[in-house]
Amino acid sequence: MVTFDYLNATKIKTEAKINPQNHKNGFRVVVGMATCGLTAGADKVFQTLKQLIESNNLDNIDLAPVGCVGECALEPLVEVIDHQGQKTTYCKVSLQDIEKIVNQHLISGAPVKELTIDNYKNIDSSSLQVRIALRNCGVINPEDINEYICYDGYKALGKVLTEMTPEEVIHVIQESGLRGRGGGGFSTGLKWSLCAKNKGGQKYIICNADEGDPGAFMDRAVLEGDPHSVIEAMAIGGYAIGASQGYIYIRAEYPLAVQRLNKAIEQAYEAELLGKNIFGTDFCFDLELRLGAGAFVCGEETALIASIEGERGMPRNKPPFPADKGLFARPSIINNVETYANISPIVLKGAKWFASMGTQKSKGTKVFALGGKINNTGLLEVPMGTTLRQVIYDVGGGIPNNKKFKAVQTGGPSGGCLTAEHLDTPIDYDNLVKLNSMMGSGGMIVMDEENCMVDVAHFYLQFTVEESCGKCTPCREGTHKMLEILEKIKSGNGTMQDITELEELAYYIQDSALCALGQSAPNPVISTLLNFKDEYIAHVTDKKCPAKVCKALVNYAVVADKCIGCTKCKRNCPVQAISGEVKKPHKIDTNRCIKCDMCRQACPVNAIILE
Repeated sequence: MVTFDYLNATKIKTEAKINPQNHKNGFRVVVGMATCGLTAGADKVFQTLKQLIESNNLDNIDLAPVGCVGECALEPLVEVIDHQGQKTTYCKVSLQDIEKIVNQHLISGAPVKELTIDNYKNIDSSSLQVRIALRNCGVINPEDINEYICYDGYKALGKVLTEMTPEEVIHVIQESGLRGRGGGGFSTGLKWSLCAKNKGGQKYIICNADEGDPGAFMDRAVLEGDPHSVIEAMAIGGYAIGASQGYIYIRAEYPLAVQRLNKAIEQAYEAELLGKNIFGTDFCFDLELRLGAGAFVCGEETALIASIEGERGMPRNKPPFPADKGLFARPSIINNVETYANISPIVLKGAKWFASMGTQKSKGTKVFALGGKINNTGLLEVPMGTTLRQVIYDVGGGIPNNKKFKAVQTGGPSGGCLTAEHLDTPIDYDNLVKLNSMMGSGGMIVMDEENCMVDVAHFYLQFTVEESCGKCTPCREGTHKMLEILEKIKSGNGTMQDITELEELAYYIQDSALCALGQSAPNPVISTLLNFKDEYIAHVTDKKCPAKVCKALVNYAVVADKCIGCTKCKRNCPVQAISGEVKKPHKIDTNRCIKCDMCRQACPVNAIILE
């Protein structure tokens, strides 16, 4: 029987191991080993560190692998925390750097200043951040349940099972103002209460970990860095609604997250924090993984349910809603990873604490995956109401190479593009919807002056067409027709009538598609038409792509005054479209040019331009 004494004893024991204060001149050394870190070579960094620590008999060092620290562009990352709690972050650590870090910092106690994060970033991107969902990511070893317990893990589950009724749990979540972080922003507490009203019989609680937006990796980071936070929250949710069985639906394309979830579930069962009579109560809760094949449409809750049931992942008509008739026709609750990651802190710190952050209608914080034309790519978590300008410039560090900000796509394929005039917009669910975009799961792609907005709309619509389940005609046929029109415009064969038809189709699909994914599929087109219609017009009337991205509408040319006649462009052209003699200006035959860009990349003096 699990008791609070068990949690307290585990916490004390683990703190003694991982706290550098317990060792004279001791250090806690962590290596970011989420997918972003491993891709950059963090596994080799970790092994080399381990070997050097062992060979130097550094018994005062606690070395641990952790999840994503958030600075994805600067991986591999190594953080050293000394016995006074001072943290030193080393970025882009190479195997050659490790010996210097060990000898100079871990043995001699002097940080290697030339390798720290200050040499790579000129701003403190943590100043605006408040980490709730990401509280343990980059802090604890995700494969050690004891480290999770050390940071108050499973304390919230113990509290609700021994001190609170299911109704009280739902009331706290409802009062906190927590809204679903998966896209729609529906009240989490209200959703739970609707399911709880269905008395008797089997119920299910489900985690939607089928993160499929291009450029989105928030949920993956939580699962790789803090899997127990989701497990604990699902058990709390199961108690609140009366469900004894939970499922985590995750795409098989996330192998590391799957591996760490499986290990975490196994550890939770071994510790009797899952299974029968948890904390000595009558509450029993089982949890299983279900792997998806990576279909974007399975992010829609009814399609996800169909997939778990063994059917093809296709949306179902609503009503009935899953809270009344969901998995196996039983009342079911579905929330995404980030939503669950907020549950335990709310239970422990209270609804008022969570509701004190954010805006009137959007409480708490939001995790974003910041990518595209931005200096500091990676993960961030800021209070709702933080402006786009603060996220892009104060956290993201602005646009590289002094380029001009053009737009930011929020909400992935279901969202829309916002412009410079929207930079001071407080980010919350309602404000983004008013601007023909949406919060979505939290992907945020920044674009600069070199992005073509027609091309951006084409990219997202192409993704949606490929991922459409094909069940309803508006989505299956309508988005395909929209894509054809966009391709016609990009190729220089479009007309003003095509732009009109594109707009009409977009609003028709928005009003008539079966599910939310189909209804939001035209959003990137609608938002770019509203904010960048001049670019569409330039494509069809001037037959020009202002950003010089659409190949059919640009030509390559040599600036004679710049050309030094080095012949590099000529030698790199795969179709012999360039002519000229040594030390004399060259020329490009536009009729033969295939616009592969090899010549421009090869030119050492930037003498080749796009017209």
